[in-house]
Amino acid sequence: MGCNCQKTPTEQDVKKIAELDQYIDSLLAGTSDERRSGFLIQILHRAQSLFGFLSEETQKHVSEKLRIPVAEIYGVISFYSYFTDKPVGRYKINVCTGTACFVKGAAKVLEEFKRNLGIQEGETTGDGRFFLGGLRCVGACSLAPVVMVNDRVYGNVTAEKVAEILAECKE
Repeated sequence: MGCNCQKTPTEQDVKKIAELDQYIDSLLAGTSDERRSGFLIQILHRAQSLFGFLSEETQKHVSEKLRIPVAEIYGVISFYSYFTDKPVGRYKINVCTGTACFVKGAAKVLEEFKRNLGIQEGETTGDGRFFLGGLRCVGACSLAPVVMVNDRVYGNVTAEKVAEILAECKE
């Protein structure tokens, strides 16, 4: 369930599935079928935090638990940029490309990350260590351009600071 491959779930996967099921069951207790889809975004957040991404297997599992079509689940995943159906690296790097960040050089910062990591936006390095993405706005315009690495925010980032940010990730 934690990947898009047909493999036997690991002991860790089984524990994560059980944790997700327990969470879903606690939300749905006493809920009518008509109200089940109201918990979808909450459940997807929990599933992504457990598995790192929302694989096809995870989407099918949630579909079965909520008794809603997989297409509805995929529609939510593809609409919200927070959700991903592809594995991401240990370090999730997102460059803000909103107006303020763009005007202050976010494109150069993004290009420098691509050059240093050898990947394009939306890709994960071969070793699974880094994911590179772009966000429309992080809401920290006074710090533009902004880069987020997992939950850490870096402000006033320049192309010259990219190597320094990556070095911190390797420590």
